Amino acid sequence: MSTSHTHQAGAPAGGAPLEQQDDLQAASGLETHDDLMAAATARITALEAERDDYKDRWIRGEAEMANVRIRAKRDVDEARQYAVQKFAQDVTEAADNLRRGLDSLPPPHPGEADLVTKMRDGFAGVERAFLAVLERNGIRREDPTGAMFDANSHQAMSEQETDAHPAGTVLQAWTPAWTLNGRLLRAAMVVVAKAPALELGGPSSEPAGARLNSTV
Repeated sequence: MSTSHTHQAGAPAGGAPLEQQDDLQAASGLETHDDLMAAATARITALEAERDDYKDRWIRGEAEMANVRIRAKRDVDEARQYAVQKFAQDVTEAADNLRRGLDSLPPPHPGEADLVTKMRDGFAGVERAFLAVLERNGIRREDPTGAMFDANSHQAMSEQETDAHPAGTVLQAWTPAWTLNGRLLRAAMVVVAKAPALELGGPSSEPAGARLNSTV
């Protein structure tokens, strides 16, 4: 009886002592907890990375959509603003012809016929009203006479030698420049000043380099 009682108290039949089983269970539980924490941390890290990736994609998508909206609005505004460009070009040609008609009339002088005076005044009034209508619709006329030549808005038709103006000055505008809402519609056709040619055989007709070499 005593032997059987000692066996049951010391270690269960077919197994390790109770103290060892408790230690094994505690170690097994510790490893399971560490594994769970490591797995959870890894999962959280992966989810945070995925969140950051989606956030970056969303920000990029919003920026791209904003750019698309800006470009679309700009295209629509430009289409509205310059939709009448061809019509405006034709209208400015009519304005130029009206100015040519006015310029063809003789200048005012004492004793001229009343009919000529009334015709001149009438054409001038029509031109003023016409230009006012064009300006209200964004079409402006610019006279470049006296300004420096600008290849962006002037078309040089000829050059004229002169020492009264710096080279490159617009001496005469055959036609004015026309703009539509600040954008060039028709370039001005102009005559540009250039420096007078040096007289043949004159002291300054020889290149400066040649004069310098001849003195050496």
